[in-house]
Amino acid sequence: MSYFKKLAAAAALGGALFTGAATAQAQDYPTRAITMIVPFAAGGPTDIVARLVGEQMSKTLGQPIIIENVVGAGGTTGSTRASKAANDGYTVIMGHMGTHAASPALYPKLAYDPRTDFEPIALINGAAIVILGKKDFPPKDLKEFVEYLKKNENSVNQAHAGVGAVSYITCGLLNGVIGINPVGVPFQGTGPAMNALVGGQVDYMCDQITNVVGQVNAGTIKAYAVATAERNPSLPNVPTTAEAGLPTYQTTAWNALFAPKGTNPAFIAKLNAAAAKALDEEKVIARMKELGNDIPPAAQRTPEALGKLVKDEVDKWKKFLKPVG
Repeated sequence: MSYFKKLAAAAALGGALFTGAATAQAQDYPTRAITMIVPFAAGGPTDIVARLVGEQMSKTLGQPIIIENVVGAGGTTGSTRASKAANDGYTVIMGHMGTHAASPALYPKLAYDPRTDFEPIALINGAAIVILGKKDFPPKDLKEFVEYLKKNENSVNQAHAGVGAVSYITCGLLNGVIGINPVGVPFQGTGPAMNALVGGQVDYMCDQITNVVGQVNAGTIKAYAVATAERNPSLPNVPTTAEAGLPTYQTTAWNALFAPKGTNPAFIAKLNAAAAKALDEEKVIARMKELGNDIPPAAQRTPEALGKLVKDEVDKWKKFLKPVG
């Protein structure tokens, strides 16, 4: 056998061994704990969903999923860390509409591109947006709320979880519909922002229904309207924006799982299957409904469907949002 034939045979053998090793690695995965980055503070809507789904996924995968809250810059600090993490299958991120759709429009120098720097895993949930006010905010309904904001634009303040967060984006859209530019008060996460609203330190905010049902039902804050076409079963007494007199304001949020670019497709498939199984668990379904969340149908949970959603959403928000900073 010639030198070159021997070299080719050795290369073929090496390739076969590598393929076999990769296959075995995929079959064994995961062999240790997986870190799920939540780019917001503990207690917020994304954190709640991540912990609920992560707990069930860990049972399927046979390894713990450790939640790591990385706050800052409307979720882009944690998202940047996730994009640069090792693509070995042991780091994932629970991103959302802000971090993985609106961020490119808001941050021209964003350190990652949600369309190309991540491997989509699965869409996890959809969440209605609720317009909220502090407990003693004077307006009694949405019409009075709009009138009050217009008359007191320079004195009212709006809480949000940082530029790029869902609370920032959706209330920015609301302010645009109303035609005002109030003072925005940023917090390190939606949880702290909600605490400030409950404490009466801020006047109003927009938040995912995931984070508000308990507070609204307890009477610690006011809910003026839900920004969807139909009422939400978790808050049946809260009117839709159309019913309450602001039909042009309708929007929803979503959360989804991603891994760093280049993560083994076999690992992605295992993570996707675990997420899909979690969303079919009665415990998760019941809790999601209790929180007012929608669970996507099977066809919308695939990596391919999520990849398309991200691209479409990035294009959509670039039409509505202006760069900051």
